[in-house]
This record gives sequence, structure tokens and C-alpha cells, in this order.
Amino acid sequence: MAVPFEIKQLNPEAYRQQTRRSTLILVLIFLSLAMLLATLAVQLFGTPGGDNFRWNLGGVIAGLVLTVALVRLQFWQQPWMAAAVYGWQLKRRLMSITNRMHHVSAGVAAHDPAAMKLLRFYHLGLTQMHQLDGNSSALSQITAEINRHREAMQAMGLDTENQQMDPAWLEAVKKIKVAQ
Repeated sequence: MAVPFEIKQLNPEAYRQQTRRSTLILVLIFLSLAMLLATLAVQLFGTPGGDNFRWNLGGVIAGLVLTVALVRLQFWQQPWMAAAVYGWQLKRRLMSITNRMHHVSAGVAAHDPAAMKLLRFYHLGLTQMHQLDGNSSALSQITAEINRHREAMQAMGLDTENQQMDPAWLEAVKKIKVAQ
């Protein structure tokens, strides 16, 4: 994740429609491949009237592996997958921050600029993810914390509207000592 990630302004309804469409396409591809490969495995290696469970299972697993390979190697760059790819990348960035949250919190308590910016990006990304997913109740629970942090950044003269995550912030925050 050495490349900066930028939060894009997306319409939540359009995002949900696009991700549902891409999910449906991928499910149909998986089902088709799994059924085809399971049938083919039973016909090639199975015994008529015998227990062919392992060949069916092998075909389904092969279908899954092939679907994953198609997604990563072929479909990932397609325009119809753009919303799903963006959502996945945003969630990955948020998870990378969540995994270091004890360092981020320690840095914020020490008024470390990188930690302050990283937590602000986390709040902006989390806000967008909740909006895109249509989960307003979870968002309302953290609004006060988000506002307090934004005000603390403004008091320090830091930019509160930066929509881009600099990977250097995450590396800087990893070095912050956490109280045991």
C-alpha cells in the first residue's frame, strides 16, 4: 500500500446498485463454473451410481479458485467492477488503520500530526463507508468523536479536509510508543 489512497465522492445509491450488479455477475460466473467443473469431474473420474461427493466438491472448489483468479486477473480492471474495487480498497485502508489504532490513539494523545491526520482520514473514510453501505445508525454513534477530533485538528492548524491517505503517516504512527 505504498500508493496514496484518495476518497472519491460517490453517490451511495449508484454505488449500491453497481456493487449489487457486480456481485450478481460474479455469483453467476461462480455458479456456472462450479456446476460445469463438478459435472465434468464426475463424468471424467466418477463412478456411475457410486459416491461422487469428492468429485463434486473438487469441481466446486476448482470453480471457486477459477472465479477468484478471473476476478483478480481479468475483472478487477473492468469498469463494471469499479465501485466494488473502490469499496474493497477503502475497507482495506480503514482496516490497516484499525490494526494500528492503539498507536494512532497514542499519537493523537501526544498531538502527533501524522496520527492526527491518519485518524481524520479514518473518520472521513469510515463516514463514507457507512454512507455508501446505508448504515446511518452506526455513523450517528461516532459523530461526536469525529467532531471533537476535527476541532482538535483545527486548533493545531491542520487540514481537516484532506481526502488522501499518505502511507507515510501509517509508517510514522507504527513508531509511536504505546503505554502498556
